[in-house]
Amino acid sequence: MRKHSVLCLTLVLLLLGTLSFQLFLMGGVRAETSSTEPTVENTNTAGSTSTVTDELEQILNAQSTQQEQHQFQAEINQLLGILINSLYSNKDIFLRELISNASDALNKIRFLSLTDSSALNAYPELEIRVWADTTNNILKIRDSGIGMTKQDLINNLGTIAKSGTKAFIEKIQKEAQTSDSALIGQFGVGFYSVFLVASKVVVTTKNNDDKQLIWTSTADNTFTIIEDPRGDTLKRGSEITIYLKDDAKDYTSATKLKELIKKYSSFIHFPIYLHEVRTETEEVPIEEEETTTTTETTTEETTTPETTEEVKVEEEKKTEETPAAPKTKKVEKTVEEWNIMNENKPLWLRSPSNITEEEYIQFYRAMTAATEDPMMWDLFSAEGQVEFKSLLYVPAKAPYNMFDFTQKTNNIKLYVKRVFITDQGEDLLPRYLNFIKGLVDSEDLPLNVSRETLQHSKLLAMIKKKLLAKAIQILHELSEQDKAERKEREEKKEESKEGEEKKEEVKLTKYEKFWKEFGKNIKLGVIEDEKQRKKLVSMLRFTTSKTNESISLDEYVARKKEKQEQIYFISGMDMKEVESSPHMEEFKTRDLEVIYMIDPLDEYMTQQVTEYQGMKIQSIAKEDVKFPDEDLEKKKKDLESLTKEFETLTSIAQMLLKEKVSKVTISNRLSSAPAVLVSSSFGVSANMARIMKAQALGQEQGGMDWMMKLRTLELNANHPIIQNMNDLLKNNVNDDSLTNSINLVYDTASLLSGYDIEEKNKFATRIIASVNSQLAYKNNLAKENKKVEEVKTEEVKPEPVEKDEL
Repeated sequence: MRKHSVLCLTLVLLLLGTLSFQLFLMGGVRAETSSTEPTVENTNTAGSTSTVTDELEQILNAQSTQQEQHQFQAEINQLLGILINSLYSNKDIFLRELISNASDALNKIRFLSLTDSSALNAYPELEIRVWADTTNNILKIRDSGIGMTKQDLINNLGTIAKSGTKAFIEKIQKEAQTSDSALIGQFGVGFYSVFLVASKVVVTTKNNDDKQLIWTSTADNTFTIIEDPRGDTLKRGSEITIYLKDDAKDYTSATKLKELIKKYSSFIHFPIYLHEVRTETEEVPIEEEETTTTTETTTEETTTPETTEEVKVEEEKKTEETPAAPKTKKVEKTVEEWNIMNENKPLWLRSPSNITEEEYIQFYRAMTAATEDPMMWDLFSAEGQVEFKSLLYVPAKAPYNMFDFTQKTNNIKLYVKRVFITDQGEDLLPRYLNFIKGLVDSEDLPLNVSRETLQHSKLLAMIKKKLLAKAIQILHELSEQDKAERKEREEKKEESKEGEEKKEEVKLTKYEKFWKEFGKNIKLGVIEDEKQRKKLVSMLRFTTSKTNESISLDEYVARKKEKQEQIYFISGMDMKEVESSPHMEEFKTRDLEVIYMIDPLDEYMTQQVTEYQGMKIQSIAKEDVKFPDEDLEKKKKDLESLTKEFETLTSIAQMLLKEKVSKVTISNRLSSAPAVLVSSSFGVSANMARIMKAQALGQEQGGMDWMMKLRTLELNANHPIIQNMNDLLKNNVNDDSLTNSINLVYDTASLLSGYDIEEKNKFATRIIASVNSQLAYKNNLAKENKKVEEVKTEEVKPEPVEKDEL
């Protein structure tokens, strides 16, 4: 807040500095009069004709004859410091501003050359050059633009908040009656950002209509202008020499300069060259003197042998052992070169019909530094109240931190007249589309004075709206193409099967690849974006009980059973859990398709989407499931009959489990399982309960216990366990064994239905007791059977016969 107050005060001082003291005094008198007028009593009596208006006229008349005119004064060095440090939050901005100014100067001379062919004679090339002197801590930026006359230097560089570019635009628009301009400057303060890093600035400039001049300033109260004693060295244009502050020495680094130019000015229309120095190694021939010296040294070192024969032998050995002297050697040399920094031209300014696929891919890789080709892209223009061009890409792979919403994304880059402004415009697209990369370029976006951030306005809101609509349209069109692609794939698959048994890997369609990477984003959009929800829901994909392929809700509805009123789904942790769920038994019997929802986001999504195309989206693990072609009257009678038969059992179970379930009933949806837990329409499913408990502080949620109790234990009247328990009650057996059996049935139903068991120790004790009881019973039965067999054996055992009798 303090920073904005200082900025506002500074701008007010600048704008009012040229106004007369008379206007200020008049305003003050009017304000004072206005403030005191309501307290004046009505004195319009018969003896008084004076009014407040008369008094005001007298004051104004006196002012017109006696007034003194004064101008506001300011300490320019302090004012400039406040202005610069209040406007800019990032020192790097200065290079963008200076290059933008250079681009404007080049555009101006280009405009003039359209009507005056001799304007470019002095220096035909239109370019920008940047180089640094690391030894003296100096940075230079030169352009071959229009240059400045002495009056331009006084008016534009000597007057804060006066934009020569803005005046030039107004002039050419007036003459040409057009608003089309590639000129960037508008506020008249961009040049002064150089003092963020400079202790002194020297501007050498040459205009076709003036001599070469030098403007110098150290950001104090004064600046100087002299005629350049060196004469005409520039031919045309301007050269800014920046004497860097001690804490800004890193701006002499070629690496740093390259990074900033590519970030902010990569799409400037004119070529930007950076002077770079590198060291390389090369092979050079060894001079004759060096070779001779080496040979002589070798000869001297051999020493003189006593005899000639020994000399010959020694020389022969040396010849065999000593390698030939090298003819070249490696030396390092310094290479200076000018490298172009903005080879990538603004692709979005061209017509889409003239851009090849390879160009789109190359531009994507250059813009994002990606190693993989994009999955899809779209270049479009928006017209109307706000005009802009945008190029959007969908990457092939999801980033590893896509759902880390604490990190600011920099996927959408914002340009104004091809000058980079910011990549922190996370509001341009909602967070569920944070994987989309691209750019937006506008001619008239509302920026703050520093051009670092956007101003919030109706134009910006319209850009966001159009950008979102286009992004959704791209993805929706891709989704619509998916069905045709899958049909074509199936046809090819059938053709390849004829006479072949070889199994080939299924080739995914483009949307299947997209869904694999970004399906969660679409689900998140369904949850968060109410306005786009209808389109996003049609893009959802699910596997079902009848297919391993992902299908849309439209496809599910198209192949539903006759008179089917609900879209059935079941949620769980994984495919095995949902496929083996007891809730699936009746649906398999009736051949009804059930959607498998195994993503945690699905649970939240179904809370927002309750119906589709007039069909209710129904969890088969909850109440109110309706089957098509069901005889409701017969079902009601059968259920009433079974309920009456098992009334005692359900009542006892209800009383025993009153803290865990809301009611116990007889089921009409089971065939093999003894029981199942069913959530009420307003309760939470087993999967949702797990998700809520897994969240931070999930078990402390106030309504959790209450919602967990909104469950029904449904008993399978046809299962032997339930029938045996009911028979025990008919025989007046109601002991601990029955209580344990009911609790065990409940615990088993919890596991089968996907719920956690609350009392795991008691469950384990019951299982152990049950196993022990069964084993003891079988052991006792085996002992009894053994005794019976022994008795039978003794009864039929023959008496022994003696040999004599034989």
